[in-house]
Amino acid sequence: MSGAKVPLVDLAVQHDQIAAEVERGWAQVLDRTAFVLGDEVAGFERELAEFAEVAHCVGVANGTDALELALRAVGVGPGDEVVLPANTFIATALAAARAGATPVLVDCDPAHHLIDVDAVAARIGPRTRAVVPVHLYGQMADVEALAGLAERHGLVVVEDAAQCQGARRHGRHAGRVGAVAATSFYPGKNLGAYGDGGAVLTGSDSLAARVRALRNYGSETKYEHPETGFNSRLDTLQAVVLSAKLRRLARWNDERRAAAARYRELLSGLDAVELPSEAPGNEHVWHLYVVRVPERDRVLEALHAAGIGAGIHYPRPVHLQGAFAHLGHVEGDFPVSEAAAASILSLPIYPGITASQQEQVADALRGALAGLRAGSG
Repeated sequence: MSGAKVPLVDLAVQHDQIAAEVERGWAQVLDRTAFVLGDEVAGFERELAEFAEVAHCVGVANGTDALELALRAVGVGPGDEVVLPANTFIATALAAARAGATPVLVDCDPAHHLIDVDAVAARIGPRTRAVVPVHLYGQMADVEALAGLAERHGLVVVEDAAQCQGARRHGRHAGRVGAVAATSFYPGKNLGAYGDGGAVLTGSDSLAARVRALRNYGSETKYEHPETGFNSRLDTLQAVVLSAKLRRLARWNDERRAAAARYRELLSGLDAVELPSEAPGNEHVWHLYVVRVPERDRVLEALHAAGIGAGIHYPRPVHLQGAFAHLGHVEGDFPVSEAAAASILSLPIYPGITASQQEQVADALRGALAGLRAGSG
């Protein structure tokens, strides 16, 4: 295959559309020297809350902090257990551990790689305080079923919404079914900053107030600190970027949906490729386009050689990470997550990806699979 390289993500396409707006906004911040919790932060919080149709948005320093502060706000602490999927980025488990709780891992479903609700039900115990569904790859987990479990057992649902900005389930955004949702503005997200950032979304006045205090040294009033808090505040300059991007997020998500549909058309004839699917009731925003292929590492090497920036999300489940070896899990404990980790492959997808670029990806993938067959012949 010949042609230009296709990156996994191309953030320059987005920047070109907002550069002038960001430059003006940053100039205003610099003129006022309002660098911490400035008006732009409050404005962005209002805008995102309105977009997500929740009462409150609280901006924080990053997505991991957002999840930890959300867990702390609902009362999670030492001695508690938090149920979460093994198939996630390690930050989900780290947030629970940083709050003082023990992560209790469960497997994912084989069709969508989302948290297995039946597995959650089987792991609820006397110390379980919260369940954290991860809205993976751009679509939401079955929060309604989890909310039912939580109500029966006196638990709290804290949504990890780092990969689903703009997604809906049965018409509702993250934070509308669970008590609270945490999201990340890492640059590659659907709504990404020019650095780290995160936010907590909730319909609860009391939870929002608690998170606002926790992010600011445990203080709602300057120099009064009734509890131990953190320094975790969304940067004002990042709020300018995020407001500019938020105004375009719906259109950019539509472009991702169109790209996902194009991939399905281009790859539908490749029997060796298992294509992703949208769970019933979901409005997917395709943060990632994740397929499953045989001999994934060889396929990935061939794609890179052809100039295709494919990636892996995630090559090692949480239970096999050294950071959580103390949980006592071994290979084979979560077979669905482990099988996915050995075969998943993320193809390039982003707003502005062209049909020609996607054709390059499909051609390269077709060639990589043909190479596998030739090598085994």
